[in-house]
Amino acid sequence: MMLIEETAPAAEALPVAALREHLRLGSGFEIAQDSAETAALTGFLRAAMAAIEARTGKVLLTRRFRMQLDDWRDRLGQPLPLAPVIAVEAIEIDDGAGTVTQLPVASWRLLPDSQRPMILPTGVILPHVPRRGMVSVVFTAGFGADWASVPADLAQAVLMLAARYYEDRSLDGGRGAMPFGVTSLIERWRQVRILGGRGSREMRR
Repeated sequence: MMLIEETAPAAEALPVAALREHLRLGSGFEIAQDSAETAALTGFLRAAMAAIEARTGKVLLTRRFRMQLDDWRDRLGQPLPLAPVIAVEAIEIDDGAGTVTQLPVASWRLLPDSQRPMILPTGVILPHVPRRGMVSVVFTAGFGADWASVPADLAQAVLMLAARYYEDRSLDGGRGAMPFGVTSLIERWRQVRILGGRGSREMRR
């Protein structure tokens, strides 16, 4: 499976002001509001978001992804590797010989789920993927477009982790371990990943 993030969260959606306040309260010092410091805080927030999303499989701010598979994991239903999924925009099958076919919307449906959303066939099974072909699924996932949409515990975990990155910015390997407080906040959001979104041919290798 290959998962490509096609859009990124807008910088304005990131809680830079909240992180600045969190750092001020934690250190007792005012954090500068110049452009260089703002850019640094934005970078720490993006890194913290990426780490939290990787641990939980949850997309915090809405954006578009493309999942590419060499085959369906199961033609009775294909799990998506991220949640919550808002919409599946397109499903395409490349036959490996230059022909790409977009599946009719009427041939599949999205089964929403907080842990493992799925694409299900409206008929008996999902369409055949040629042996040298590939299937691509374009979907939009996330809790919302603004930070207020992110669940409170996940939002707090991001701030705490970004603050740790900020404090450890001069240390080599400072981003290796996730603080216990952060892991406690995200624990209920974590999912057990069995096979993920891998295609059936990939599983047989």
